[in-house]
Amino acid sequence: MKQRIRVVGIIQRGADVLIMKKSQGRVDGVPMWELPTGKIRFGEQPEEAMDRTLEEYLGIEVTAQTKLHDVVTFMAPQGSSQLSNLYIVFSVRLDESTKMTAKDRYTAYKFINPDDMANYRMDEASAIVLGMEGHVHSRTNYKEVANSATVYVDGSSRGNPGPSGIGYYIVGENGQVLAEGGEFIGFATSRVAECYALKEGCEQAIELGLKTVRFVSDNLMLVNQMNGIYKVKNRDILPIQDDIHRLLEYFEACAFIHVTREQNTRADAQANLAIDRQFAE
Repeated sequence: MKQRIRVVGIIQRGADVLIMKKSQGRVDGVPMWELPTGKIRFGEQPEEAMDRTLEEYLGIEVTAQTKLHDVVTFMAPQGSSQLSNLYIVFSVRLDESTKMTAKDRYTAYKFINPDDMANYRMDEASAIVLGMEGHVHSRTNYKEVANSATVYVDGSSRGNPGPSGIGYYIVGENGQVLAEGGEFIGFATSRVAECYALKEGCEQAIELGLKTVRFVSDNLMLVNQMNGIYKVKNRDILPIQDDIHRLLEYFEACAFIHVTREQNTRADAQANLAIDRQFAE
């Protein structure tokens, strides 16, 4: 299997993110936008490759402002095969006075609000990186999510497999808490617990009458599966996933977003409380 390794920079000015327009080269003539992205040359460290990429494509020198942010891996189709991608993500801080000029394969750049990302034709890899990092809301094949409620879900398994619980925490578009709770589901693996948590989150959202929803999880595999980046191959979760997809038909729009564990503490607490209650009885 082929693997592609790239460095990619997330450059922010306030809440806005820098994207760049690639040189024309497509038959349909529609411009493609992406994050500043470059290859790692032989003998280079990733940080050096990132700094060189910004100098070559934007004409800027970055000194002691490039910081490793994350490493993102994902599969993408390439013809009839799959291409493994490893993107080393850097956050880059620039002074407000920094001057930039689009060069080489780029013809323009701009800072845009992540909420406006849907108005631009984004390179697939850049869209995935932004979605995984929480800068944009990853989308399914349903309508694009605008203002909506947020459903945080989490599954907990003590032993993997072991005693397991699921939790959810639902917040309205204005920040009000709509519901939260948890349930003991017996002995299960962590991946089964995560899937049951999402299923419960769907059911709770439906019961509340929500039509547009952001589903949030700290399990990257689950989010990638729901966004179609990874295929579901595990027989133990396939039936649950089928149930989830049937429930999703209820919504007019939905998205699946990955966050860190620190950003999902309420749902995690509910999942663990459910286990504790079971064995306290």
